[in-house]
Amino acid sequence: MTRSMKIPTELFDSRKFGFAQVAVTSSPFGQMIHISGQVAWDSNGNIVGTGDIGRQLEKSLENLSVALASVGARLDDVGSLRIYIRQTHLHQGDAISRALKAAFGDNPPCTTWIGVTSLARDEFLIEIEPSIVFLPRTV
Repeated sequence: MTRSMKIPTELFDSRKFGFAQVAVTSSPFGQMIHISGQVAWDSNGNIVGTGDIGRQLEKSLENLSVALASVGARLDDVGSLRIYIRQTHLHQGDAISRALKAAFGDNPPCTTWIGVTSLARDEFLIEIEPSIVFLPRTV
């Protein structure tokens, strides 16, 4: 199996931290798209929505959409989503639900909400990680 990396210019360049934002692996049936966990960072590494979990989730979903688009996929291709939420903000489920509904409408993916004590930076309140997205081989 060969892995290739995509570097969407609209996302911060994660290579200096030793990881890819988007990696593509091949199977006999098509491509498997792996996306790193997305947080509310803009392309310059600035946090968007400091203290606002709803806005941070919106930005994280925007970043996920950009990552998917870099390989020809869309949010509708995501089957499940793990959502890591700072335990101090688990009570803000309404804001989280609103952001998810705005992004996915009436056809949301499966989700697992996981309370965590911290994320990569203290300012991050939420991080999302999609399941592998499969793009079938085209003939």
